[in-house]
Amino acid sequence: MEADILKLRYYCAYQERCHVEVREKCWELGLRGEDIENAIAHLVEDGFLNEERYAKAYAGGKFRMQQWGRKKISMMLKQKQVSDYCIRKGLAEIDEEEYMQTLQQLAEKKYHLLRSEQYLKRQYKTLQYLLQRGFEQELARAAIEQIAKKGE
Repeated sequence: MEADILKLRYYCAYQERCHVEVREKCWELGLRGEDIENAIAHLVEDGFLNEERYAKAYAGGKFRMQQWGRKKISMMLKQKQVSDYCIRKGLAEIDEEEYMQTLQQLAEKKYHLLRSEQYLKRQYKTLQYLLQRGFEQELARAAIEQIAKKGE
């Protein structure tokens, strides 16, 4: 058990992890039932496992590196069974101005790539692209309208 705790510490120290990922790792190491709960309790106590810290790192990383929108980040964190409180804390890490700037840049890039498309189809495809990346529909529509006005 002590050797497994050490392995889990290294696993958590390498990068931020959520409880679900640690549980899966425990299964890989052969831990079951009560042993898993004890291991997680040890990791939380020692500061190796912190879901709020994980949510902040995840949200910040996915936004900066992969340019995901809030909705997609939130959905992925929910999939990892992170609490709503931690998800809100994580999303709060994203700078509003930077978020809007990224949305605008992605919209412009996609819109200009679709130059050969008809006006409405171009707008529709750009909107779908932004929604797929997890941006809010209202913000995406506003960004596309702004681009369309510039083009007139």
